[in-house]
Amino acid sequence: MATHPPASRVAVVTGGNRGIGLEVCRQLLAAGHRVAITGRDVDRVRAVAASLDVDESRAIAVALDVRDPATLASAQRTIDARLGPVDIVINNAAILVGESSEALDIALDDYRETLETNLLGAIAVCQAFVPAMAERRYGRVVNVSSGAGQLAGMSTYAPAYSISKAALNAFTKILAATYRSRGVLVNAADPGWVRTDMGGRHAPRSVEQGADTIVWLATLPSRGPTGGFFRDRRAIEW
Repeated sequence: MATHPPASRVAVVTGGNRGIGLEVCRQLLAAGHRVAITGRDVDRVRAVAASLDVDESRAIAVALDVRDPATLASAQRTIDARLGPVDIVINNAAILVGESSEALDIALDDYRETLETNLLGAIAVCQAFVPAMAERRYGRVVNVSSGAGQLAGMSTYAPAYSISKAALNAFTKILAATYRSRGVLVNAADPGWVRTDMGGRHAPRSVEQGADTIVWLATLPSRGPTGGFFRDRRAIEW
């Protein structure tokens, strides 16, 4: 049986097969943690996991569509059996539709799909893993949000996406307040405009920069912040 350092934790990263999610997996593994790399396309996730060149006792590929309760239940069983109980949840999976559309021009189905993935998917993942964290009195939840979800500066950009991230921020505050006294720290991170498939090649920030605050929040000490929104390791307005 593989042994792990005492500080080694088990993390699940949704949308971990590319972009910021993949870089988060890399940084967590480099810090000695065990990681379940998840995504909808299991073949792609397996290829990514193999490319990281780490032992299967430390990184596994798991099929997970955050909108599908059956895949979430299966993922939960697989992660628990192969890595152990989850200590860290990174809700990174997200979609962006109607980026340049006006709010009333976006089809209701596109709003529904966005909210199902970006908000309800994160809630479902937390429902699966957070109660057990609270029982063990240790947990970290990082909801990957966006500056587009900041009410303080919200405008007309990507209405469905922006609304979903504002709602994710609200969920972050509520979940943090719910588990504040039970060892589970819950925060939201704004990675900034990052060079990914979603952000595009002209974005000013690298995936390493985008992932840094997420990993920092995922590995906070017991007296770390909870219920906050952070960019570059600094609290920002909601």
